[in-house]
Amino acid sequence: MHAVQDKLDDLCVNTIRMLAVDAVEKANSGHPGLPMGAAAPAYVLWTRFLRHNPANPSWPDRDRFVLSAGHGSTLLYALLHLTGYDLPLDEIKQFRQWGSKTPGHPEVGDTPGVETTTGPLGQGFANAVGMAIAEQHLAACFNRADHTIVDHHTYVFASDGDLMEGVSHEAASLAGHLKLGKLICLYDDNSISIEGSTDLAFTEDRMKRFESYGWHVERVDDGNDLEAVAAAIRAAQMETERPSLIAVRTHIGYGSPNKEGTADVHGAPLGPDEVKLTKENLGWPLEPAFLIPDDALAEFRKAVENGKGLEQEWQARFQEYAKAYPELAEEWQVCMSGELPSGWDRDIPEFPADPKGLATRASSGKVLNAIAANLPNLIGGSADLAPSNKTLIEGSDDFSSSNRGGRNMRFGVREHAMGSIMNGMALHGGLIPYGGTFLVFSDYMRPPIRLAAMMGLKAVYVFTHDSIGVGEDGPTHQPIEHLAALRTIPGLTVIRPADANETAEAWRFAVQSQEGPVALALTRQNLPTLDRHQYASADGLSRGAYVLSDVENSEPDVVLIASGSEVPLALEASEKLKEKGTAARVVSMPSWELFDAQPEEYRNKVLLPHLGARVAVEAGITQGWRRYVGDRGELVGIDRFGASAPGKTVYEKLGLTADRVVETALEVLNRSKG
Repeated sequence: MHAVQDKLDDLCVNTIRMLAVDAVEKANSGHPGLPMGAAAPAYVLWTRFLRHNPANPSWPDRDRFVLSAGHGSTLLYALLHLTGYDLPLDEIKQFRQWGSKTPGHPEVGDTPGVETTTGPLGQGFANAVGMAIAEQHLAACFNRADHTIVDHHTYVFASDGDLMEGVSHEAASLAGHLKLGKLICLYDDNSISIEGSTDLAFTEDRMKRFESYGWHVERVDDGNDLEAVAAAIRAAQMETERPSLIAVRTHIGYGSPNKEGTADVHGAPLGPDEVKLTKENLGWPLEPAFLIPDDALAEFRKAVENGKGLEQEWQARFQEYAKAYPELAEEWQVCMSGELPSGWDRDIPEFPADPKGLATRASSGKVLNAIAANLPNLIGGSADLAPSNKTLIEGSDDFSSSNRGGRNMRFGVREHAMGSIMNGMALHGGLIPYGGTFLVFSDYMRPPIRLAAMMGLKAVYVFTHDSIGVGEDGPTHQPIEHLAALRTIPGLTVIRPADANETAEAWRFAVQSQEGPVALALTRQNLPTLDRHQYASADGLSRGAYVLSDVENSEPDVVLIASGSEVPLALEASEKLKEKGTAARVVSMPSWELFDAQPEEYRNKVLLPHLGARVAVEAGITQGWRRYVGDRGELVGIDRFGASAPGKTVYEKLGLTADRVVETALEVLNRSKG
């Protein structure tokens, strides 16, 4: 009996290998080595341990599987097809082709069963940490002593490259600190990277490193020993107080007579001759390509019936839960649907006019807390800057190893991991994550921001200290190019509010938005809270730009456009221009992305493109603003780094003053008349 099963297991493992080989060969592009080497441990995980339902990839209590080594995507595609997901074999035959469901690296939303977009190494690992955090938090919020509806593992398959990337160090450190016992990483320890042996650059003892993080560590010396792999996974499941790393020694390109164990098989097709030799070596028929033996398919497809049973059992438990706790059950369904509960925004404050005003980071903190009181699945924190970012939810505990129900995340000085973990939390479902740091440090988390935008995730970035107004800390901490850099990311909405009420509207938009992540750029320094009886309503923020102050009964001579802390400068300049007999319209433009999405008629109505006299003002580089002022307009910004001095002094020395705006406006106006 054992011999029969062993033979079937070998057949199944080789089916995975050969699907990957044939897909890469047909595409003449891809990475066959990892799937060939890692097929056996992946087979064990997917057929013996992973709790999933191929017929319903979005079943809430499924185990999550993340292929952090996204270059090995054919491994995942083979497993998804073989276990019965809606991924036809023809899609695998179209690997890396336009419009297929099998892109070069896994992309969430393109392929049923893919949990996250991976490829940039280390990101999937950190996403998995976020998923494990989400599972633990939701379990604490919804499970009851007599009813459990959240109880699943997060598995991540990582490569040597994943463990080299700094983000995995950050995320692993936090995961160990938080004792995320239901997080299990299978480390494909094949000792090969693109340039050759990992000994070229990667020689530390990874096992001891993870032990020092507080992880439980297992080692499997032979990745083709299915029982040893299974024993290690069982041991990891039994360890509930620590996340687990299972280092599985594999051979990249296993079965290839001439390329196994070499860098040649990492990122290039085997080639027709080596494919033939590999199939002969593994006892695999040379034809047809993409062969799936009936016995292997039958074994893999057991996952369909097993998965159906697992979800049916969970649905029965949920029905009992709903009878016992109807309000919690309703809250659960709202959270997991991505909808917002009724009245979530009822306590968002309306700030009274105040010449002294508030820093927008301070008003953001007030709005955040007003929303959090009515939106229980809003959870987040800061990269060790919560007192400055104003990101603490008052009255809530910290999320910790001893309190999974806390909503304040202490990410530590780990901006990169924070962004990637937020992505994992959002991908898991049920939570709306936010994270804060200084705007200048958004550079540290650009990779996960880009991926969040690519995936269309709901995440909120609270970036404070958004300009030279930072002052004395100097140019290292004064963002100059950062707003422009963030605005270049497709799918990311950047909002830089001008006062407390625009900040309230910015948060309202961010929470309501279903179209990708939102970055809030907020001041360190106080800004006057504008009198909205005198100026237009702040709800114009939702359109990206709006006429804040205008000329009565006539067309303006000049249009002043500004964002954030420069809006008060523009208003002051408009008053000085008025004294000189020049009529100015002031446009608050907190978000390029929202404004660009408006109908052309609205945009023209706001900017008056037929007027040559337009001036844009922002405390950052001027790149990109030209499109709003036209060829005849002018820009007031900072195309250099800042300096260490009090914020007001830096503004004056670098020419960010109302007088400079007035001078520029008059120059543009005179030019347009000439």
